Amino acid sequence: MSFGFLGIQMGFALQNANASRILQIFGADVHELSWFWIIAPLMGLIVQPIIGHYSDQTWGRFGRRKPFFLAGALLASIGLILMPQADIFISILPALWVGAGMLMIMDASFNIAMEPFRALVGDNLRTDQRTLGFSVQTALIGFGAVIGSWLPYVLTNWFGVSNQSTDGGVPPHLIYSFVVGALILVGSILITIFTTKEYSPEELERFSDEKAHKQALEQDHEVDRKEARLVDIFEDFRKMPTTMRQLSWVQFFSWFGLFGMWVFTTPAIAHHIYGLPIDDTQSAAYQDAGDWVGVLFGVYNLVSALFAFALPYIAKQIGRKMTHALSLVIGGIGLLSMYFMPDKDWLMLSMVCIGIAWASILAMPYAILAGAISPKKMGVYMGIFNFFIVIPQIINAIIGGPLVKYLYNDNAIFALMTSGVSFLLAAALVFKVKDVDDVIQK
Repeated sequence: MSFGFLGIQMGFALQNANASRILQIFGADVHELSWFWIIAPLMGLIVQPIIGHYSDQTWGRFGRRKPFFLAGALLASIGLILMPQADIFISILPALWVGAGMLMIMDASFNIAMEPFRALVGDNLRTDQRTLGFSVQTALIGFGAVIGSWLPYVLTNWFGVSNQSTDGGVPPHLIYSFVVGALILVGSILITIFTTKEYSPEELERFSDEKAHKQALEQDHEVDRKEARLVDIFEDFRKMPTTMRQLSWVQFFSWFGLFGMWVFTTPAIAHHIYGLPIDDTQSAAYQDAGDWVGVLFGVYNLVSALFAFALPYIAKQIGRKMTHALSLVIGGIGLLSMYFMPDKDWLMLSMVCIGIAWASILAMPYAILAGAISPKKMGVYMGIFNFFIVIPQIINAIIGGPLVKYLYNDNAIFALMTSGVSFLLAAALVFKVKDVDDVIQK
């Protein structure tokens, strides 16, 4: 059911690791890159609630969610193939413009494909199965991210594909990596489409008739039985369940911390661990630092994929809230520890801690949320929930750079410590969340 997420996350990992490099090859100034990256959360902010709304109202011969993530996968694959080859359109538009356009298409398309996958798990699984369902999804996300992150390195070192360009363009190993990523994306989505059953709205209505669950939901929000309209998204936002409001703050600080880590880890490690000057971005040592960051990111994604299998058991023993809070504390300690690590090898330990938090961030909030949402609103509320992922990223994108420059005196390691504190705040806020499923089971 969630296998398509492997392909989606592989595409995301290829984009995250290489899009800035590709845009710079096409002429983007390094100071402009953060503004290009605002496209990603903005696309999530706009696209996911709309797709969630319409997928809630869709039912046809191809299902309810399937048409959306198939369309998203096909569009994303086009973006993956064309972005590193944007210079072929140079007679029409500058390559940088085309590359940025392909980045926008990829981000929008990944969001079109991603949101219905979250809702599909909520649709298809019983209350007692959802933690396992979202944990399996997290494992596939982790494995997909590892494959995508390491694919260019593998093509060069295992298969001899050149990582040097003879004409100043994008190196062949990146072009082939994006093509392979596009093929795997479409293939993994097709596996989900051909092997997964979707329940009709009538079947979901019967499943939702369980008295305790229905009463618990109606305490938090009124089920809207009017004809659905796009403008109803704003009304749904106003009527969001109490549990969702409480989780929104947990998500805010979790994703504020994650974005800071993704943006500032390379300059932080280059300066703080490798001892390079703050303005050194061209030396071989700086490239070594960047390569090591890729290895570290692969480590935390691999740890998250493996730890995801333990999450259902841990949550069964101590509850989902405690599981998520402890995981965030461990991740926060991991981020803070990067300041104290004596060398680059010790950073592996920090990444293990971060991987534990990442696994929980990708699973526990959704498992808790799914129990507090009416099946009729699963798609739109999963999309609205994405607001609390993208808004903190947008805020960090705007203020993160000035904080590093003016408050941290260009020492990016303090941005990572800020991310660690943000994780700890998220952990404290978990205890204010009402887990509806826990209330029902008790």
